[in-house]
Amino acid sequence: MWTRTSWHRYGTKLRHCHPMYSGPQMDGPKHTGRTGQNVTNYLSPSDHVCDIAAKAHKRASLIHRCFVSRNTDLLVRAFKVYVRPLLEYNSVIWSPSTIHDIETIERVQRRFTKRLHGLNSLPYKLRLQCLNLQSLEHHRLLTDLIWCYKIVFGLVVNTNDLFEFSTVTQTRGHRYKLFKKSNNGNIRTTFFCERVISTWNKLLADTDFSSLSKFKRIITSMDFSDYLHCF
Repeated sequence: MWTRTSWHRYGTKLRHCHPMYSGPQMDGPKHTGRTGQNVTNYLSPSDHVCDIAAKAHKRASLIHRCFVSRNTDLLVRAFKVYVRPLLEYNSVIWSPSTIHDIETIERVQRRFTKRLHGLNSLPYKLRLQCLNLQSLEHHRLLTDLIWCYKIVFGLVVNTNDLFEFSTVTQTRGHRYKLFKKSNNGNIRTTFFCERVISTWNKLLADTDFSSLSKFKRIITSMDFSDYLHCF
């Protein structure tokens, strides 16, 4: 019985690393999936995005093929239950930052809604309004804010070192603003603890932070179009 461990070096200058165990050396894995997703050596989620999008397309297509009813509300509910979790599991960790990856994921919902009765001729944004749906990109942004709330107010354990409160108090907005560190590299700017700060700090001064349920209700009605890349 032996335990396999793997050492990785991330960055522009990569070294070939071998897993170490009580036996001969083995080639290291090309991808690492510790939290349910594949991540390349350059910390890009592109492979994971392609993988989950392909699975989601198949499952969305099965909904149209297997459900006898053409009721729009029923089909949308099935999409939320059976397809969207595939596209959102652990999105706080791997949320895409490139337009290509964002559109790859969004294409699943775009194609599904286009096949619904009476909506095939409408543009995507109008279909979302008719179905009372958010874009998947918008939903990931709300998920980021909800997790930020949980961390800031201590609802998640062992996360005290992720954020620092801003020491500047003479600014507009709410009183729970976070300090945003400067980053020289592009990789870290896409991490959750960095990308969510700008949106969090721009929340309105009258945002209700008294409870998680009230906070969710408030941000659902807010306009975050300035922070969305595509949708």
